[in-house]
Amino acid sequence: MSLIESMLMPTVLAAGADQRVVWGGLILMLVVFYAVMFSGNRKEKKKRREMLENVKKNDRVMTIGGVIATVVNVKDNEIVLKVDESTNAKVTFVRGAIQKVLADDETPSIER
Repeated sequence: MSLIESMLMPTVLAAGADQRVVWGGLILMLVVFYAVMFSGNRKEKKKRREMLENVKKNDRVMTIGGVIATVVNVKDNEIVLKVDESTNAKVTFVRGAIQKVLADDETPSIER
């Protein structure tokens, strides 16, 4: 008999419940826990994927590394960003390196 069974069985069996009910309840709790934990993660991934698909020219973005730049060109999996206005310096990033698209008046921050 396992530790969980030895802790749960005396009270459950005293109430007249079957061992299958206990295991069924335990499995149900684990399924609900799994669903709650990973449903939020799927929503966040979908939101990020949509944000990356909708990046367009002249958007102001912040990369994962904290670089704030303006989108110059969008290719399949690459995005060219202008990082310095005075020297017209451009850097190519993979699309996944974009942390978020900034609104015109938004102050960049690390928090999501």
